[in-house]
Amino acid sequence: MIIQLCGLSGSGKTTIAYKTRELLTKAGITTEVIDGDEYRKELCSDLGFSQADRNQNIRRLAFVANKLSQHKILTIICAINPYDEVRKEVAIKYKNVKTVFINCNIDTLMLRDTKGLYKRSQLPDNDPNKVTNLTGVNDPFELPLAADLTINTHLEPEDVSVNRFYKFIIDNWQVGLQNSK
Repeated sequence: MIIQLCGLSGSGKTTIAYKTRELLTKAGITTEVIDGDEYRKELCSDLGFSQADRNQNIRRLAFVANKLSQHKILTIICAINPYDEVRKEVAIKYKNVKTVFINCNIDTLMLRDTKGLYKRSQLPDNDPNKVTNLTGVNDPFELPLAADLTINTHLEPEDVSVNRFYKFIIDNWQVGLQNSK
């Protein structure tokens, strides 16, 4: 199974993915997290932040996820993944893909601002440190209208989000195993 998490920067994608992986590992399910930030530095360092480059980034991550999935490794892609078109493309191209929207309102994201991006996006236009392509602020994020699961991290504690995601995976993992027999 491949799970493509999507959501704005700071919404909790990576935290939820790694904490859920710990639970899955204890349950005997081999899991790999494909962290968009980590892979962007190595596998996708040639890509920028245009829509075409962001889509190509997701295609590459999904390709890697599929290779792992073929070896019965549950794979979680953690990336902003802002465009519905490429999310649907991935879901059609590969087997047993689930889309999970990690939702968080902008006010909470600005308070969290784990990477300082939201603060930098509010700088004056002439400031050299201004972030001009922050998804959800000054770059588009298309809501995933057909997400298989939505987790609202601004409305529930982290452990509740992790447990909901874990249960979703367990329920769908078992169905996927039954369908592959």
